[in-house]
Amino acid sequence: MDLEVIIEWFWDFAFVLLAVALAVGVALLVHLVIFRLFRRISDKSELLPDGIINKHCRRAGRWLLVTAAVFFVIRQIEEVGPVTRGIQHALSLLLIFTVAWLINRLAWVFQDTVYDRFDVDIRDNLRARKVRTQLNVVRRVITVIIVILTVGAMLMTFEGVEQLGRGLLASAGIAGVIIGFAAQRTLGTFVAGMQIAFTQPIRADDVVIVEGEWGRIEEITLTYVVVRIWDLRRLIVPITHFIERPFQNWTRVTADILGTVFIYMDYTVPLEAIRGELTRLLQGHKLWDGKVNVVQVTNATERTVEVRLLVSAGDAGSAWDLRCYLREKMIEFLQREYPDSLPRVRAELEQKPMPESKT
Repeated sequence: MDLEVIIEWFWDFAFVLLAVALAVGVALLVHLVIFRLFRRISDKSELLPDGIINKHCRRAGRWLLVTAAVFFVIRQIEEVGPVTRGIQHALSLLLIFTVAWLINRLAWVFQDTVYDRFDVDIRDNLRARKVRTQLNVVRRVITVIIVILTVGAMLMTFEGVEQLGRGLLASAGIAGVIIGFAAQRTLGTFVAGMQIAFTQPIRADDVVIVEGEWGRIEEITLTYVVVRIWDLRRLIVPITHFIERPFQNWTRVTADILGTVFIYMDYTVPLEAIRGELTRLLQGHKLWDGKVNVVQVTNATERTVEVRLLVSAGDAGSAWDLRCYLREKMIEFLQREYPDSLPRVRAELEQKPMPESKT
């Protein structure tokens, strides 16, 4: 190879590298300015949480600007050979990916912005749980759509994809039947996820009883639901379960709930004293919502009477703690004031006279 050609090639290569480095530097500088501006806007805005755009979009934005800058420089090369064409193709794929990545992160920005306005940590959080459940499922659907469109856009950059598509159309009938059977359950799960999002038999943070387990809805995806059980175990349930099978939702309309305490006592128990003590225990207690305070005899056996204490609380957790408190204090009350009213077994001893002996 002629030395002049080598030198010319070297200088062209060095010029391209210099142009790429300059473009990357400009892209990083633009990225720094843009995201500092976004930071100030989010700090001063009442609509956006502090730093939310930087939190979700900073990395994706950096990669997008750098890729676009390098792609612009490479596209300016006049002599396009196989290597240059391969680099341009790779950069176009990376550009499509970074655009999709940024759009997906913007969906996260929107979700977290709405989450910030609908807090589930407050007592009456029904509306917040509705919005969060819908938004969580919709955001996942958007992610799936973005992935599909991104893969499609990438495939369209390859030559011969159209010919491949025409070849596949010949067997589309058989393939459609096979795919239909294979994807039937998947599509059913997807539809169930959308149905959950908009009809909302369950919502995020709902209190439910599923498969005999008491817990809260921790996460809802397009295919499964995570239930955080009271002892911190996680129950993973297919999302179709909540469409096809019955379950209990204790916070479907409101979080208010009734709690029951059953105590078994002797027939001599003074019920009015029990009612008075229950009222005394409930008055001023932080867990009682002041609505329901009932003492009822719900059953009687040959040995004991079953007394039910019925009280109300603002949510299931408060009701559980209140029930445990009342059960403990009522037993202490009976032991202290009416020990004879505790369950006991009665027996009557009868002595028969001895028969007279015959002399």
